[in-house]
Amino acid sequence: QVQLVESGGGLVQPGGSLGLSCAASGSIFSINFMAWYRQTPGKERELVARISGGGRTNYADSVKGRFTISRDNGKRAVYLQMNSLKPEDTAVYYCNADIRRSWFDNEYTYWGQGTPVTVSS
Repeated sequence: QVQLVESGGGLVQPGGSLGLSCAASGSIFSINFMAWYRQTPGKERELVARISGGGRTNYADSVKGRFTISRDNGKRAVYLQMNSLKPEDTAVYYCNADIRRSWFDNEYTYWGQGTPVTVSS
């Protein structure tokens, strides 16, 4: 059983900062890419930021220069530091990881349960 558990969402004023965390647990052999997505009602889930096992990152244009993704491979965790938040950043944020459960297993994508972020005055 593999689980991804997010934490750190909440309410923040425009221009403020918030940090999200996501930890993977369970029977895990290796983790490849880890990422953060977000979704608002009526819209498709969109990629916010992604990080490889070696630390290469890429970001959605809408968050470049404001958000930073990082990971701690020893803790099997991924983080998202969000600065200069805007009302349009309001969404449910989901973490995502490509995980192999054993050396002979295929890689599968797992999702967390989501954590809400509201940017409002």
